[in-house]
Amino acid sequence: MTFTGHAPGTPSYRRLIAGLFFAGIATFAQLYSPQAVLPQLSEDLAIAPATAALSVSAATLGLAAAVIPWSLVADRIGRVPAMAIGVLTATAFGLLAPLSTGMELLLVLRLLEGVALGAVPAVALAYLSEEVSARSAAAAAGSYIAGTTVGGLLGRIVSGIVGEHGGWRTGMGSVAVVCAGAAVLFLWLVPRARGFVPDRERRVGALGARLLGPLRSRAQRALHAQGFLLMGAFVAVYNYLGFHLSGPPFDLPAWLVTLLFLAYLAGTVSSPWAGSLASRIGRYPVLLGATLVMAVGAAAMLTTTTIVVLVGLLLFTAGFFGAHAVASGWAPIAATPDSRAQASSLYYFGYYAGSSLFGWALGIVFGAGDWLWFVLAVLALCGTAAILARAALPGAEGARPIG
Repeated sequence: MTFTGHAPGTPSYRRLIAGLFFAGIATFAQLYSPQAVLPQLSEDLAIAPATAALSVSAATLGLAAAVIPWSLVADRIGRVPAMAIGVLTATAFGLLAPLSTGMELLLVLRLLEGVALGAVPAVALAYLSEEVSARSAAAAAGSYIAGTTVGGLLGRIVSGIVGEHGGWRTGMGSVAVVCAGAAVLFLWLVPRARGFVPDRERRVGALGARLLGPLRSRAQRALHAQGFLLMGAFVAVYNYLGFHLSGPPFDLPAWLVTLLFLAYLAGTVSSPWAGSLASRIGRYPVLLGATLVMAVGAAAMLTTTTIVVLVGLLLFTAGFFGAHAVASGWAPIAATPDSRAQASSLYYFGYYAGSSLFGWALGIVFGAGDWLWFVLAVLALCGTAAILARAALPGAEGARPIG
């Protein structure tokens, strides 16, 4: 009998979603754990904010470089084994990183940690698209993205609160311990793949054909650009908002700045909601609407009123994760079955390349100019993403998969 995918409500579907939820926690908690302690890292090592932010960018750069190789590994050894190897290796590097004796060693370990972490984003959505029924794919992708938001929130909150009392090293180390537990739960829960059979004989040369297919598609390129631009804007805001709110006219204490990362919960709500809404009315209008919400939130952060900045951050976060849930799930669905892992990997390559580039570059804008110019740069990224989506994505949902 042909496997048509796990149906919502079945035990296997719940195990799959729960397993990937914990994979998202194990991946994204340690990926962004330095973000909440960047001011302490900057002060302790006597470095500029943009230099401290390289501790985040190094990991996302390693991840961006690794997602395509990981997709090839997953084609050969299977989706679940590839994710398991990546998560466990990354956790080992995550435990070593806080022991670094200087910034140079920290960056090397964070780069290697990012390379290992690339397994989950490279493979998870392709695995989902192969293991759930087609009608459930968008909603399932939203549930997975919700897990990534919980991971991102845990990483920042735990490292921030622990780091305020024990230093940035203790903060990051405590997150690595949490991730080790999440990795064990992932391995216990996730069901074996039934919708894909690994092929150890696949030629490396065939990878080029599987990569070129999605790259020939205008819609795929536009989807990759969404990740590149919107993730760049998102990481930049979370990298430098803490510096902004720690200074005048806000002068917020470190513990209160850390609690602002609770805004991530807006993404935990918006990502599955956006996935479900996309299943009903289509992906394109939800993507464009979420990007607009993101831009409105960024503009609201121009105010000098703390509560309005918080509301803006909530809108910005909800809009980002709504857009990401739609775009990331759309890329593999719009590709042919043979190139789904590569289509997803290309999306995440752009996603983390944007994080690495703009997460650092907008720090130069922040340091050289003022908050107004920083927010204008964020709005420019959101606007460019919307323009590209408007140009390439209307009518693309019903098109024949390419790749």
